[in-house]
Order: sequence, then structure tokens, then C-alpha cells
Amino acid sequence: MSPPRLRAGTAAWARDLAMGMRFAAGGGREGRLRTALTAAGVALGVAVLLLGASVPALMDAWQGREQARESLGRTHEPPPADNTLRYASADTVFRGAQIRGRLVRPDGAHPPVPPGVRRLPGPGRMLVSPALRDLLASPGGALLRERLDYRVAGVIGDEGLRGPRELTYLAQRAAPSLANATRIDHFGGNGHGPPVQAPAVVLVIMTCVALLTPVLVFIGTSVRFGNERRERRLAALRLIGADVRTTRRIASGEALFGSLPGLVAGAALFLGGRQLAPLITLWDINVFPSDVTPGPLATVLIALLVPAAAVAVTLFAQRGATVEPLGVVRSRPPVRRRLWWRVALPAAGAALLVPLVREYPWRDTPLHTVRLAAGAMLLLFGVTALLPWLVDAVVGRLRGGPVPWQLAVRRLQLNSGPATRAVSGITVAVAGAIAVHMLLTGMQTGFAQAYAASGKVPRIGLWGDVRDWPQVQRALTALRATPGVTAVRGTVDANIGPLPAGGRSRSAGHDEPAGPSATIAVGSCAELRALARLDSCRDGEVFLTGLRGRSLALAPGTTVDLNPAFTRYDPVRPHPWTIPTAARDARLRHPGRAPDHIRYDLLATPAAVDLGRFRSATAELKIRFDRSTPDAVEHIRNTAARIDPTMNEASVVDNPHDAQYSSVRDGLFAGAVITLLLIGSGLVISTVEQFHERRRALSALDAHGTRRTTLGWSVLWQTAIPVVLGLGLALGCGLALGALLLTMTGSPVTVDVPVVAGMTATGGGVILFVTALSLPPLWRLMRPDGLRTE
Repeated sequence: MSPPRLRAGTAAWARDLAMGMRFAAGGGREGRLRTALTAAGVALGVAVLLLGASVPALMDAWQGREQARESLGRTHEPPPADNTLRYASADTVFRGAQIRGRLVRPDGAHPPVPPGVRRLPGPGRMLVSPALRDLLASPGGALLRERLDYRVAGVIGDEGLRGPRELTYLAQRAAPSLANATRIDHFGGNGHGPPVQAPAVVLVIMTCVALLTPVLVFIGTSVRFGNERRERRLAALRLIGADVRTTRRIASGEALFGSLPGLVAGAALFLGGRQLAPLITLWDINVFPSDVTPGPLATVLIALLVPAAAVAVTLFAQRGATVEPLGVVRSRPPVRRRLWWRVALPAAGAALLVPLVREYPWRDTPLHTVRLAAGAMLLLFGVTALLPWLVDAVVGRLRGGPVPWQLAVRRLQLNSGPATRAVSGITVAVAGAIAVHMLLTGMQTGFAQAYAASGKVPRIGLWGDVRDWPQVQRALTALRATPGVTAVRGTVDANIGPLPAGGRSRSAGHDEPAGPSATIAVGSCAELRALARLDSCRDGEVFLTGLRGRSLALAPGTTVDLNPAFTRYDPVRPHPWTIPTAARDARLRHPGRAPDHIRYDLLATPAAVDLGRFRSATAELKIRFDRSTPDAVEHIRNTAARIDPTMNEASVVDNPHDAQYSSVRDGLFAGAVITLLLIGSGLVISTVEQFHERRRALSALDAHGTRRTTLGWSVLWQTAIPVVLGLGLALGCGLALGALLLTMTGSPVTVDVPVVAGMTATGGGVILFVTALSLPPLWRLMRPDGLRTE
């Protein structure tokens, strides 16, 4: 049985919390408005927190489906059997959209089946994702239907898709052979995809910081809406006998009344918002609504910590309240704001970030991730901490001026706390938005410059495995007949290495290094003349480019290995080949390391060497086309698919980054604007409460003939001064943080002028918004009736 004192304490807490909730619910229209605004702020914060907590599960689900439908991590192929199949990649691009393709050829009657597929398609048939099915059926999909010349036999289920908007297909060619294929006996594995690039990791971390930091500040601000009226009500309770602990419990109940509905509304907003997940694609990441699910522990923590934070902030706000007759609440004598700890926060953030800049290129490690997130948050919170000191320092030195200006400055000198608390949310939101937009703009500018430099000459590169030179000739002929193609050249490239000592076969476990290597290009005399200056050329000749000795000593009569080992333990049999003694020297036309040119060590004509003896001979085709020809690029891709659907493309004709970065930038800008408007709404509530507190003074001014326009201008200046100072701090912090991040990722430091101007304009709009909504209550309070005293 519980002790009586404990039961009484629990009953007192329950009674006082319930009383506080009744006070919050029965505060009239203004009370309901304050409660609704508090709930809206908490709901926004809870929704963002739940979204942030869902990111790990989201990425795990996305990557898990990718691993389950591939065969990763294997080093050796299984032998042909009844339960194996040949599996090849046949990815393509259609008007900038990436299309994942996989070709299969069963070895027996019981081949493995990937997730989302009940039965493999038959020869000449394919299974498609719902998004690809719709694209193929659309009027604009005619060229794609020509490329994917298979009959649609079904739809891939959700288990086999990374996301609902993914374009993917699984097909079986009618031809009996399948080039560039790997034999597998099951799907799934322990392999991992390519790591996320460092700039993308920095962007993800900073986006989370930029979203969560203002939300945390806004939650702390929103639960203090109506604080002055709450203090007056608690003062009245003190006058009728309530002690300090009782008033604190009642204040906690009022805070809970706004935070608990906000918690429920935030969960509902999150559940409704995640239904929009299929409509959003960022860096080819598109997920199902069910993937956006926070972990149980994170959900419980958010459900407990958000109301607890609301109560803590409310109790913190009550620490300086005292009671005087007539129920007036006055804070303790103002304490001079100390600067040292406010400067220490951004200084600590900079101390965490600057060493990361020196460690270029930035590496994605857990320590660096924590340092980046902590440093950015300390910088943003430091700006919030600096704002109250800056406002006091500035308004404390202002003297004179017009009457509206003096009224506004005097009000801020007496109590700048409510205004700076509301504006601090604006400061953090704008600073974070500027930093993230600078990072996005710098990354987008780097991609745009790279694509612009590489795309001056319209060209496409194709490469794929090849068996003989006639196969390359057929590909060249087909490409030259493609609409829009102006020039095509192609060679067969391969690596050669030194012959192992004694010509022995390499076996697994033989501790012999792979050794140096050289690059050989095989092509007709016309193709070789495009690579090097040749005095004369006949089929059967070999040319040394003068780069011999760079990695492998090459000379006429030298015997090399056409089947070199890739690794030290690679079990392959050497294929010796002797460079003809009649080999001549030739100078490359482009000996530099330009991205489009390879430093070949050896040039050979098809009759000089058997392409079938190379371990991995690759056809390298370079196509130039006419941009004015409609869909020239898609016609080239269709031709490449007919030549070999597993052929790979390397081109800069499609820049997917522009649309992706632009969508992210627009979304972040819209989110920042919405946050600013919500914070402006809180500033309206704070301003109107100050009017109610000063209603006798306003009535006295009206009785003495003060014009309403004078007080209207004073409201404008009272709002403008903290907002302008906050925007100044936000600009400085955002630009500094953005420059640090861009330097960290090696991107050019570029200021996103439209966003900076847009944020500044939005801040000015918030000033006008607050002023316009504050004037009607001001006019109502400026009446002689306000001088009456009961």
C-alpha cells in the first residue's frame, strides 16, 4: 500500500494538471488560438522528428530490396545445373530516365526466381514494373517500345522493386545465347552496392540538421505562446493562496494541453504525409509509404520527450515570476546578458568543422558524421543564443527619433524576450536554409560545369564485350546508318601483361603479383589513324606508341600475356603473344590524359592478333550525332540495344542532377517559407498579448490624442528591429556555414543569390504580416473604456 503522502502528491499533481488544462481550454477565443498555434508548432516538430527517425529504416528497406533481387558478393560461378540461370544487366536510359533491365536464360527447369516474380518470363517475353508498363503504353513511349522488343507477360510485385516509380524489367531473349552474363543459382547475397559519395552524405546530414534545428527551437517557442497571460493567471492563483509548486503544476498542465494534441496531430500529419512518399524521388531513391516508418524506440522517445520538453520550457519560463497586488506579474530585475557563453557555442561548432575542411577529400566515417552534425547544430544554436544579446546591445544604444520609433525602442528596452524568442526561430530556419541551398547550388554548379564542358561536342560512348572484329564492324555499320549519327569510330581495347616465369599456369594460392600492365587497341587502319599519326598501315601491322616503359617494357619481339591476372590469386592460364619484330613506332594524336582519350601503349590491326585470346576484350565505340535531329540519342540507344542489349553507355547528353537538385532546393525553400509564416503567427500572438498587458497605457495615449497611425508604425518598428537583426545574423551564419561545407566537399563556393534574396524578402513579408494582423486588436484596445477601474 502506498504511503499517504505519495498518494496525496499524486492526487495533487493530477488535480493541478487537470486545472491547468481547463484554464488552457477555457481561455476564450484568444486562448483557443494560442492553444491551436502551440499544437501546430508541436505537430510540425513531431512530424519532422518522426520523418528523421524513419530515415534509417527507409534506407534499410530500400537497400534490402535491392540486395534481395541481385546476386552480390559471389566470387566463383556455380556449374550449370537444373537450378541455375544466366543473368546479365541490360540497363538503359530513355529521355533522361534510368531504366534497370535484367536478362535471364535458365539452364534447367527449376531456375531461381527473384523477389516479386512468381515465374520467369518465357523467350521473347518480359515482366515490367507498373511505372514502366505505363510508360510503354503512353504515346511518348513508342521509341522505348521499339528498344524493349519483348512482349509484356506480367508485372513485377512490390517485393522486387526499390520503389513504386522505379522503371525496371526482367526479360528473356529469344536468341539462344546471352552475352556478358553471369551464372547464378540464387538471388540475394551479402554484397553491398557502391558507397554514397561524400557530397551526398554531407547534403543528407545538413538537410537533417537544417530541418531539425529550427523545429526544436520552434517547439520551445510555441509552448511559450501566451506566457504573459499565463503568468497573470498564476499570479491571481498565488493571491488566493496557491503556493509556488501548485502554480508550476498548473502551468505544466497548460503546456501539456497544447503539446498532447500537437503530438497526436503530428503523428497524423506524419502518417498522412508519408502517403506522398511515392511521388518523391531524390537521387533515384523512391520508396513505398510503408518504408517510412520510425523505429519503436525512436517513436517512444519522441512521444515522451516532446511533452516533457514542453513542460520543461514552461517551468523555465516561470522561474523569474513574482506576484504583486492586483495580480500583476513582473519579472525579476533584468540581468545583463553575458556574451562569453553565447560566443562559445558557435566557436565550438567552428572548431569541429574547420578540421574537417582540412581533411579534404571528406571521408564518410561515423566520427566525421557526428562532428559535422554537432558542429552545424552548435553554429545554428549559437546564432539563436547571440540574438537576444545583440537586440539588447543595439536597442540599448538607440536614442531619439520619431515618436513611433521611440515607442518601439522603449518597449524592446523594457522587455525584448518575447520578440527575440519568436525571431530566433526565423534566424535558425533562414541560416540553415541558406547553408543547405549554398551546398546544393555549389554541387549543382559543379555538375552543370562538368556536363557543359563534356557536352560541347554531342557524342555518346558505348562499350561492351566482343568476340571478334567482324562483330565490331557490324556494330559500326549499324550505328552509321542510324538517324542523326554524323560519325562513328571504334576499337577493341584490352589489357596485356608480362608472361609468368616459365609459362606456368597461375593457381589459387600461388603468391605471385599480377605485375605491370599495358593497354592495347585493336582496329582497322582507318580507326587507328584516328588515334595516331601513321605513315602507312596495312592489316597485320602493329605499332608502338612510344609510351613503352611506362608500366610494361614493350619492344619488337617481346612476348606478353593476353590473359593477364587481375589479382594476385587469379587462377587463369596465360595466353602468350609475341610482338612482331616488324612493329613500328607511332605517335598518339592525343597523348595527354583527357577524359575522352586513352593512353594506348600498343596499336594492332585485326589480322595481327586473335581477339578471342584476350581475357576481356572490350569494344569501345564513340558516336557523334546531330542535335537538330529529333530523338537522335534515343535512335542511337535503340540501335545499341539491337546490337547487344547488354552494351553499356557513357555519355553526358542527360544531366539528371539539374532536376533532382532543383526539386530539393524548391522543397527546402517552401519548407523554410512555411516555417517563417508559422513563426510569424507566433509573433502575432506575442505582440497582441503585449497590447493586452499595456491596454491602460494605450487607452491613456488615445485619450491624450495620440494618432492610431503613430502606434501602428511603432508596432512595425517593434517587429522590424528584431527581425532585421535576426536576418543579419542568419545571413552571416548561413553564408559562413555554406562556405565551410562547399570547401569540405571540394565544390566551388557559390552564393545562392535568389534564395538569399527570397529569404530576406520573406523576412520582410513576415514583418508586414505581423504588423497587419496586429493592427485590428490595437484599434480595439485604444478606447477610453480601457481607463475604467473596478
